[in-house]
Amino acid sequence: MGFLGVLLPMIRLYLVGVRVLLYQLFNRSFTLPALPKQNGRVAIVTGGARGMGYEVARRLTDLGMHVIIAGNVEEEGLEAVTKIRGQTKEGKVEFLFLDLSSLHSVRQFAQRFKATGLPLHVLVNNAGVMMVPESQTEDGYELQFGLNFLGHFLLTHLLLDTLKRSGHHDNHSRIVNMTSATHYGACLNLDDLQSRSCYSSHGAYAQSKLALVMFTYALHEQLSAGVFPVSASAVDPGMVDTDLYQNLCSPAQVLQRPVAKLLFRTPAEGASTALYAALATELEGVGGCYLYNGRRAASSETSYDQELQAQLWRQSCSLAGI
Repeated sequence: MGFLGVLLPMIRLYLVGVRVLLYQLFNRSFTLPALPKQNGRVAIVTGGARGMGYEVARRLTDLGMHVIIAGNVEEEGLEAVTKIRGQTKEGKVEFLFLDLSSLHSVRQFAQRFKATGLPLHVLVNNAGVMMVPESQTEDGYELQFGLNFLGHFLLTHLLLDTLKRSGHHDNHSRIVNMTSATHYGACLNLDDLQSRSCYSSHGAYAQSKLALVMFTYALHEQLSAGVFPVSASAVDPGMVDTDLYQNLCSPAQVLQRPVAKLLFRTPAEGASTALYAALATELEGVGGCYLYNGRRAASSETSYDQELQAQLWRQSCSLAGI
Protein backbone atom coordinates (compact mmCIF):
# COMPACT_ATOMS: atom_id res chain seq x y z
CA MET A 1 0.00 0.00 0.00
CA GLY A 2 2.88 2.37 0.74
CA PHE A 3 4.30 2.07 -2.78
CA LEU A 4 0.88 2.25 -4.42
CA GLY A 5 -0.05 5.17 -2.20
CA VAL A 6 2.80 7.12 -3.79
CA LEU A 7 2.54 5.75 -7.35
CA LEU A 8 -1.20 6.03 -7.97
CA PRO A 9 -1.54 9.77 -7.16
CA MET A 10 1.46 10.43 -9.41
CA ILE A 11 -0.12 8.53 -12.31
CA ARG A 12 -3.46 10.30 -11.83
CA LEU A 13 -1.82 13.73 -11.85
CA TYR A 14 0.30 13.07 -14.92
CA LEU A 15 -2.78 11.81 -16.79
CA VAL A 16 -4.58 15.02 -15.84
CA GLY A 17 -1.51 16.95 -17.01
CA VAL A 18 -1.54 15.25 -20.40
CA ARG A 19 -5.21 16.13 -20.83
CA VAL A 20 -4.52 19.78 -19.99
CA LEU A 21 -1.58 19.94 -22.40
CA LEU A 22 -3.69 18.50 -25.21
CA TYR A 23 -6.31 21.14 -24.55
CA GLN A 24 -3.69 23.88 -24.57
CA LEU A 25 -2.21 22.51 -27.81
CA PHE A 26 -5.50 22.94 -29.67
CA ASN A 27 -7.01 25.94 -27.86
CA ARG A 28 -5.70 29.45 -27.60
CA SER A 29 -5.39 31.15 -24.25
CA PHE A 30 -8.37 33.18 -23.09
CA THR A 31 -8.21 36.83 -24.09
CA LEU A 32 -9.42 39.23 -21.44
CA PRO A 33 -12.25 41.56 -22.42
CA ALA A 34 -12.01 45.23 -21.51
CA LEU A 35 -12.25 45.53 -17.75
CA PRO A 36 -13.80 48.48 -15.92
CA LYS A 37 -11.60 50.97 -14.08
CA GLN A 38 -11.28 50.22 -10.36
CA ASN A 39 -10.33 53.61 -8.91
CA GLY A 40 -10.68 53.69 -5.12
CA ARG A 41 -11.16 49.93 -4.75
CA VAL A 42 -8.82 47.69 -2.74
CA ALA A 43 -7.43 44.22 -3.43
CA ILE A 44 -5.20 41.72 -1.63
CA VAL A 45 -3.20 39.26 -3.73
CA THR A 46 -1.39 36.50 -1.86
CA GLY A 47 1.82 35.40 -3.54
CA GLY A 48 1.68 38.59 -5.60
CA ALA A 49 5.43 39.13 -5.87
CA ARG A 50 6.06 36.76 -8.76
CA GLY A 51 4.52 34.54 -11.42
CA MET A 52 0.77 34.73 -11.92
CA GLY A 53 0.29 36.60 -8.66
CA TYR A 54 2.57 39.38 -9.86
CA GLU A 55 0.65 39.64 -13.13
CA VAL A 56 -2.65 39.85 -11.25
CA ALA A 57 -1.27 42.53 -8.90
CA ARG A 58 0.24 44.51 -11.78
CA ARG A 59 -2.96 44.53 -13.83
CA LEU A 60 -5.18 45.40 -10.86
CA THR A 61 -2.90 48.32 -10.04
CA ASP A 62 -2.98 49.43 -13.68
CA LEU A 63 -6.79 49.55 -13.45
CA GLY A 64 -6.56 51.97 -10.54
CA MET A 65 -6.84 49.68 -7.53
CA HIS A 66 -4.98 49.93 -4.25
CA VAL A 67 -3.25 46.53 -4.22
CA ILE A 68 -1.67 44.86 -1.23
CA ILE A 69 0.85 42.21 -2.22
CA ALA A 70 0.94 39.64 0.58
CA GLY A 71 4.02 37.42 0.72
CA ASN A 72 6.60 35.80 2.95
CA VAL A 73 9.78 37.18 1.35
CA GLU A 74 10.00 40.89 2.10
CA GLU A 75 12.83 41.68 -0.31
CA GLU A 76 11.00 39.99 -3.17
CA GLY A 77 7.76 41.76 -2.29
CA LEU A 78 9.37 45.18 -2.15
CA GLU A 79 11.08 44.55 -5.50
CA ALA A 80 7.71 43.70 -7.04
CA VAL A 81 6.21 46.89 -5.62
CA THR A 82 9.04 48.99 -7.08
CA LYS A 83 8.70 47.31 -10.46
CA ILE A 84 4.92 47.80 -10.63
CA ARG A 85 5.21 51.44 -9.55
CA GLY A 86 7.64 51.95 -12.41
CA GLN A 87 5.18 50.49 -14.92
CA THR A 88 1.97 52.29 -13.96
CA LYS A 89 0.89 55.54 -12.39
CA GLU A 90 -2.76 54.58 -12.13
CA GLY A 91 -3.21 52.86 -8.78
CA LYS A 92 -1.32 52.21 -5.58
CA VAL A 93 0.62 49.10 -4.58
CA GLU A 94 2.30 48.09 -1.33
CA PHE A 95 3.67 45.00 0.38
CA LEU A 96 2.59 43.41 3.65
CA PHE A 97 4.27 40.37 5.15
CA LEU A 98 2.21 37.18 5.27
CA ASP A 99 3.42 33.64 5.90
CA LEU A 100 0.50 31.37 5.05
CA SER A 101 2.27 28.40 6.62
CA SER A 102 1.86 30.09 10.03
CA LEU A 103 -1.65 30.61 11.38
CA HIS A 104 -0.20 33.19 13.79
CA SER A 105 1.19 35.14 10.83
CA VAL A 106 -2.19 34.95 9.06
CA ARG A 107 -3.87 36.45 12.13
CA GLN A 108 -1.21 39.18 12.40
CA PHE A 109 -1.66 40.07 8.73
CA ALA A 110 -5.43 40.33 9.09
CA GLN A 111 -5.01 42.57 12.15
CA ARG A 112 -2.53 44.83 10.35
CA PHE A 113 -4.79 45.13 7.33
CA LYS A 114 -7.88 45.90 9.41
CA ALA A 115 -5.91 48.54 11.34
CA THR A 116 -5.47 50.49 8.10
CA GLY A 117 -9.24 51.06 7.96
CA LEU A 118 -9.25 50.21 4.26
CA PRO A 119 -12.20 48.47 2.62
CA LEU A 120 -11.60 45.21 0.72
CA HIS A 121 -13.24 44.53 -2.61
CA VAL A 122 -11.13 41.72 -4.08
CA LEU A 123 -9.25 38.90 -2.33
CA VAL A 124 -7.15 36.72 -4.62
CA ASN A 125 -5.96 33.60 -2.79
CA ASN A 126 -3.12 32.78 -5.17
CA ALA A 127 -0.04 31.76 -3.17
CA GLY A 128 0.97 28.12 -3.10
CA VAL A 129 3.65 25.46 -3.17
CA MET A 130 3.58 22.34 -5.31
CA MET A 131 4.81 18.76 -4.86
CA VAL A 132 7.26 19.64 -2.10
CA PRO A 133 9.15 17.01 -0.08
CA GLU A 134 7.33 15.95 3.07
CA SER A 135 7.42 18.78 5.59
CA GLN A 136 5.20 20.53 8.10
CA THR A 137 3.99 24.03 8.80
CA GLU A 138 4.77 25.92 11.99
CA ASP A 139 1.51 24.50 13.39
CA GLY A 140 2.40 20.90 12.54
CA TYR A 141 0.23 20.49 9.44
CA GLU A 142 1.33 18.99 6.14
CA LEU A 143 2.85 21.91 4.24
CA GLN A 144 0.78 21.83 1.04
CA PHE A 145 -2.51 21.40 2.89
CA GLY A 146 -1.50 23.98 5.48
CA LEU A 147 -0.22 26.68 3.12
CA ASN A 148 -2.28 26.19 -0.03
CA PHE A 149 -5.59 25.59 1.71
CA LEU A 150 -5.73 26.08 5.48
CA GLY A 151 -3.85 29.40 5.53
CA HIS A 152 -6.19 30.78 2.87
CA PHE A 153 -9.22 29.32 4.66
CA LEU A 154 -8.30 31.24 7.83
CA LEU A 155 -7.32 34.41 5.96
CA THR A 156 -10.66 34.49 4.14
CA HIS A 157 -12.54 33.90 7.38
CA LEU A 158 -10.72 36.76 9.13
CA LEU A 159 -11.33 39.20 6.26
CA LEU A 160 -14.90 38.18 5.51
CA ASP A 161 -16.55 40.90 7.59
CA THR A 162 -14.52 43.55 5.77
CA LEU A 163 -15.46 42.04 2.40
CA LYS A 164 -19.14 42.05 3.40
CA ARG A 165 -19.03 45.70 4.50
CA SER A 166 -17.19 46.73 1.33
CA GLY A 167 -19.56 45.08 -1.11
CA HIS A 168 -22.91 46.32 -2.38
CA HIS A 169 -25.75 44.32 -3.85
CA ASP A 170 -25.09 45.83 -7.27
CA ASN A 171 -21.31 45.63 -6.88
CA HIS A 172 -20.18 42.55 -4.95
CA SER A 173 -16.84 42.06 -3.28
CA ARG A 174 -15.16 39.02 -4.81
CA ILE A 175 -13.05 36.13 -3.53
CA VAL A 176 -10.95 34.30 -6.12
CA ASN A 177 -9.40 30.98 -5.09
CA MET A 178 -6.64 29.80 -7.43
CA THR A 179 -6.93 26.07 -7.78
CA SER A 180 -5.71 23.55 -10.35
CA ALA A 181 -6.80 20.81 -12.73
CA THR A 182 -4.87 18.44 -10.46
CA HIS A 183 -7.96 18.43 -8.23
CA TYR A 184 -9.58 16.08 -10.78
CA GLY A 185 -7.11 13.41 -9.72
CA ALA A 186 -7.42 14.08 -5.99
CA CYS A 187 -8.84 12.06 -3.14
CA LEU A 188 -9.98 13.91 -0.01
CA ASN A 189 -9.13 11.75 3.00
CA LEU A 190 -10.89 13.33 5.96
CA ASP A 191 -9.32 10.74 8.25
CA ASP A 192 -5.82 11.76 7.15
CA LEU A 193 -5.82 15.32 5.80
CA GLN A 194 -2.15 15.62 6.84
CA SER A 195 -1.07 12.64 4.68
CA ARG A 196 0.63 10.97 7.63
CA SER A 197 -0.25 7.38 6.79
CA CYS A 198 1.47 7.59 3.40
CA TYR A 199 2.94 10.79 2.04
CA SER A 200 2.69 11.49 -1.68
CA SER A 201 3.77 14.95 -2.78
CA HIS A 202 1.47 14.61 -5.80
CA GLY A 203 -1.48 13.41 -3.76
CA ALA A 204 -1.03 16.07 -1.07
CA TYR A 205 -0.89 18.85 -3.66
CA ALA A 206 -3.99 17.60 -5.49
CA GLN A 207 -5.86 17.25 -2.18
CA SER A 208 -5.04 20.85 -1.23
CA LYS A 209 -6.45 22.09 -4.54
CA LEU A 210 -9.58 19.94 -4.24
CA ALA A 211 -10.08 21.36 -0.75
CA LEU A 212 -9.92 24.89 -2.20
CA VAL A 213 -12.61 24.08 -4.77
CA MET A 214 -14.88 22.57 -2.12
CA PHE A 215 -14.26 25.52 0.19
CA THR A 216 -15.24 27.89 -2.62
CA TYR A 217 -18.59 26.15 -3.15
CA ALA A 218 -19.41 25.90 0.55
CA LEU A 219 -18.42 29.52 1.16
CA HIS A 220 -20.49 30.84 -1.71
CA GLU A 221 -23.49 28.82 -0.55
CA GLN A 222 -23.24 30.43 2.90
CA LEU A 223 -22.81 33.91 1.44
CA SER A 224 -25.82 33.44 -0.85
CA ALA A 225 -27.97 32.11 1.97
CA GLY A 226 -27.11 35.19 4.04
CA VAL A 227 -27.71 37.50 1.06
CA PHE A 228 -24.28 39.03 1.57
CA PRO A 229 -22.78 41.12 -1.27
CA VAL A 230 -19.76 38.83 -1.69
CA SER A 231 -19.12 36.24 -4.42
CA ALA A 232 -16.58 33.41 -4.38
CA SER A 233 -15.19 31.60 -7.43
CA ALA A 234 -12.52 28.98 -8.08
CA VAL A 235 -10.10 29.58 -10.95
CA ASP A 236 -8.05 27.00 -12.82
CA PRO A 237 -5.24 28.83 -14.70
CA GLY A 238 -4.13 25.80 -16.71
CA MET A 239 -0.51 24.73 -16.90
CA VAL A 240 1.58 27.88 -16.56
CA ASP A 241 5.32 28.39 -16.96
CA THR A 242 6.27 29.38 -13.41
CA ASP A 243 8.79 28.12 -10.88
CA LEU A 244 6.16 25.93 -9.17
CA TYR A 245 7.58 22.98 -11.10
CA GLN A 246 10.99 23.11 -9.42
CA ASN A 247 10.10 20.15 -7.17
CA LEU A 248 9.42 17.71 -10.00
CA CYS A 249 11.73 14.69 -10.10
CA SER A 250 14.80 15.16 -12.31
CA PRO A 251 13.52 13.21 -15.37
CA ALA A 252 10.22 15.10 -15.23
CA GLN A 253 12.05 18.45 -15.00
CA VAL A 254 14.13 17.61 -18.06
CA LEU A 255 10.93 16.87 -20.00
CA GLN A 256 9.02 19.79 -18.53
CA ARG A 257 11.37 22.53 -19.74
CA PRO A 258 10.94 22.09 -23.53
CA VAL A 259 7.25 21.22 -23.15
CA ALA A 260 6.71 24.37 -21.09
CA LYS A 261 8.17 26.55 -23.84
CA LEU A 262 5.82 25.04 -26.42
CA LEU A 263 2.58 24.39 -24.57
CA PHE A 264 2.47 26.09 -21.16
CA ARG A 265 0.70 29.40 -20.70
CA THR A 266 2.75 32.45 -19.78
CA PRO A 267 2.17 33.91 -16.28
CA ALA A 268 0.19 36.77 -17.88
CA GLU A 269 -2.01 34.28 -19.75
CA GLY A 270 -2.44 32.22 -16.59
CA ALA A 271 -3.54 35.32 -14.69
CA SER A 272 -6.22 36.25 -17.21
CA THR A 273 -9.04 34.09 -15.85
CA ALA A 274 -8.32 35.21 -12.28
CA LEU A 275 -8.62 38.83 -13.40
CA TYR A 276 -11.82 37.97 -15.24
CA ALA A 277 -13.26 36.37 -12.09
CA ALA A 278 -12.22 39.36 -9.99
CA LEU A 279 -13.51 42.16 -12.19
CA ALA A 280 -15.63 41.18 -15.19
CA THR A 281 -18.97 42.98 -15.34
CA GLU A 282 -20.75 39.89 -16.67
CA LEU A 283 -19.79 37.98 -13.52
CA GLU A 284 -21.37 40.52 -11.18
CA GLY A 285 -23.19 38.56 -8.48
CA VAL A 286 -22.09 35.26 -10.02
CA GLY A 287 -20.16 32.87 -7.79
CA GLY A 288 -19.86 29.30 -6.69
CA CYS A 289 -18.39 28.44 -10.06
CA TYR A 290 -15.24 26.87 -11.47
CA LEU A 291 -13.65 28.97 -14.20
CA TYR A 292 -11.19 27.62 -16.75
CA ASN A 293 -9.81 29.54 -19.73
CA GLY A 294 -12.43 32.25 -19.28
CA ARG A 295 -15.42 29.91 -19.15
CA ARG A 296 -17.47 28.15 -16.50
CA ALA A 297 -16.53 24.47 -16.36
CA ALA A 298 -17.47 21.40 -14.35
CA SER A 299 -15.10 20.52 -11.54
CA SER A 300 -14.68 16.98 -10.23
CA GLU A 301 -17.69 15.00 -9.07
CA THR A 302 -16.27 14.80 -5.56
CA SER A 303 -16.03 18.60 -5.30
CA TYR A 304 -19.84 18.95 -5.43
CA ASP A 305 -20.45 16.58 -2.50
CA GLN A 306 -22.12 18.91 0.02
CA GLU A 307 -21.79 16.55 2.95
CA LEU A 308 -18.07 16.22 2.26
CA GLN A 309 -17.84 20.02 1.95
CA ALA A 310 -19.52 20.40 5.35
CA GLN A 311 -17.19 17.88 6.99
CA LEU A 312 -14.13 19.58 5.49
CA TRP A 313 -15.41 22.95 6.72
CA ARG A 314 -15.88 21.68 10.28
CA GLN A 315 -12.44 20.05 10.37
CA SER A 316 -10.82 23.15 8.89
CA CYS A 317 -12.42 25.40 11.51
CA SER A 318 -11.09 23.11 14.21
CA LEU A 319 -7.57 22.98 12.72
CA ALA A 320 -7.46 26.75 12.21
CA GLY A 321 -8.78 27.48 15.70
CA ILE A 322 -11.89 29.29 14.50
